[in-house]
Amino acid sequence: MTFANLSELEAQIEAIKDQKKLVKGDKEKEAALALQLKELNVQKAQFGKSSEQQKNKITVKVPKGTRDFNDKEMAVREHMFDTIKSVFKKHGAVTIDTPVFELKEILSGKYGEDSKLIYDLKDQGGEICSLRYDLTVPFARFLAMNRDYQNIKRYHIAKVYRRDNPSINKGRMREFNQCDFDIAGTYEPMVPDAEVIKVAVEILEKLDIGSFFVKLNNRKILDGMFQVCGVPQEKIRAISSAVDKLDKMSWEDVKKEMTEEKGLAPEVADRIGKYVSLKGGADLCEKLIADSTLYSNASAKAGIDEMKTLFVYLDIFGITDKISFDLSLARGLDYYTGVIYEAVFNSTSEETSGVGSIAAGGRYDGLVGMFSGTEVPCVGVSIGIERVYAILMAKQSQSVKTTSTEVYVSAVDGQLAERMKICKELWDNNINAEFTYKASPKIKNQLATCEKQQIPFAIIIGSSEVQQGVVKVKELATGTEESVSRAEMVSYLKAKLGK
Repeated sequence: MTFANLSELEAQIEAIKDQKKLVKGDKEKEAALALQLKELNVQKAQFGKSSEQQKNKITVKVPKGTRDFNDKEMAVREHMFDTIKSVFKKHGAVTIDTPVFELKEILSGKYGEDSKLIYDLKDQGGEICSLRYDLTVPFARFLAMNRDYQNIKRYHIAKVYRRDNPSINKGRMREFNQCDFDIAGTYEPMVPDAEVIKVAVEILEKLDIGSFFVKLNNRKILDGMFQVCGVPQEKIRAISSAVDKLDKMSWEDVKKEMTEEKGLAPEVADRIGKYVSLKGGADLCEKLIADSTLYSNASAKAGIDEMKTLFVYLDIFGITDKISFDLSLARGLDYYTGVIYEAVFNSTSEETSGVGSIAAGGRYDGLVGMFSGTEVPCVGVSIGIERVYAILMAKQSQSVKTTSTEVYVSAVDGQLAERMKICKELWDNNINAEFTYKASPKIKNQLATCEKQQIPFAIIIGSSEVQQGVVKVKELATGTEESVSRAEMVSYLKAKLGK
């Protein structure tokens, strides 16, 4: 018999004790009940022991929305980071770093409805702090504090934190890396914006994630559109946030949110619906210019003119085939003031469906001024590294090389000291090498390790090679072996490795 808890078990023990009193004198029944009682007392002892163990047991797991990465996964991630950094540096960017947490007041009021996703830290009787939500607001705070950096092209790769509903397979985490590229300073309009979009496209193409496109819009056009449609000024940000959900919800559901939750008149929502269905390329600029109602609005006109200029520069950079001018793109963050964009992955498999946005950004000319009173024009993009990683891992079909070792030093008859000497010589000459720490390892196991780790070369020695002052160099890809003198070993390997 099993019991849900200790109380239930104890109740059964008391019941049997009562039964024993009733059958007193009946030796057979007394013996049967005594046996039951003995078994139940054993269960009680075990129950108490397991309860105590359970009470003291630590649940070994990572917090929800976080994860560990093993060596194979880190090899893929390091390749991603190296690729991204190479593009950032190619475009002349320098890197900075900022604290992982900021004063809460620095982050407050910058993220619209997403502010609820900020992690607040427990008050320790001093400053009230929060974990950073992104890398953009800390960068703006950095610019406000450092007047010598009013013109900078910077990149920053670091972790950020959001109290979001996680989906690890789709790259949605509570702790994740962002890779940001931003240009701060006053320049010819739309030139920095075009380069930032070019950087995002270059990175995604170089990572070979597959098909993607970049949605493009302008907050000035959105604001003007809402004004001519009749949206009250105090509702513009709330309605913009609703429009931003069109990539996840149908127009009918978004309209319902606008009218029923946010109190917008149905006829105003219908006018918005006609605009947010518009998509195209540079030709959409001409269509919007032809809309006299929209183009007569000062904000919309400024945004449309900017987009027209931007398309000229995007064409020069040769990336217009990746661009979709989409009036439904709103980007919910409050700090955007001009061009906004979002790179979207075209999923072809169930594993990567729902990944969605893989890079996003825009122009935020007023953010620095919120801290210092002096505006510094800025534009940037953030690569959604966890989502890109989810795509690459789903595509991964071949084994991943996890080590950067170039030469594995092995021996047929131990030779531990000699293997150590050879490794030292290789390390001193900037050749990545390793050996096993066992005194007498089997050559078969050593070469198996070499193959498993995809190490291109193996040095094989024995007592005869040591006496002759030579080493055997085996190229794993071809299986060929060559005898090389110790004096020429380094130069031979460097030539083979292209160093």
